[in-house]
Amino acid sequence: MRLLLVEDNVALADELLPLFKGYGYAVDWRVDGRDALLAVHDESYDMVVLDLGLPGLDGLQVLQHWRAEGVTLPVLILTARDAWAERLEGLRAGADDYLSKPFHPDELLLRVQAVLRRSHGTVNSPRLEAGGLALDEDRQSVWRGDQEYQLTRGEFRLLRCFMLHPGKVLSRMELNEHLYDGESERDSNVLEVHISRLRRKLGDSVIETRRSQGYRFQK
Repeated sequence: MRLLLVEDNVALADELLPLFKGYGYAVDWRVDGRDALLAVHDESYDMVVLDLGLPGLDGLQVLQHWRAEGVTLPVLILTARDAWAERLEGLRAGADDYLSKPFHPDELLLRVQAVLRRSHGTVNSPRLEAGGLALDEDRQSVWRGDQEYQLTRGEFRLLRCFMLHPGKVLSRMELNEHLYDGESERDSNVLEVHISRLRRKLGDSVIETRRSQGYRFQK
């Protein structure tokens, strides 16, 4: 999944960027509210982690602008503000969750996972489940019944994206935009390599190739 982190605290961003990437997320970072306002129109994101106290344009104003424009991306607010009124204001503006600073990184990861599951309609399970598989995000592995299959980071990222969109045909461009940071990765055959490896582990029928359209994960 591709995240947008909007945070002007460089030390905190330096901590969160490798944390997210270690858990298989592609991440872009913005420090200014005005840059964040435009960023969601330039890239395909699955979620935004948004600080409220930003230079240029306050995080709450950024969120209000997005919602007024019809941007429906899930947003988790990070805030050092303790007032209940400000938290409620963020939720009324369209935030999906909030987390007060200071926070434990593991709590942030769990909240991000929960928001993503809710946004894709998988709220009934603490694990992401689809197509007879259960994804273990902490171990970066996948279960089919009692059998666990270990995944590389690339395989994990790709399978998570498929499992969040079961039955939907995803184009190569869509998958590349949601999975990879660098243009070199997007322009290579790394996507086909990961799909081939997943099929060897989980079976050819798990991921269907749609000629001239893309790929489809079986429900």
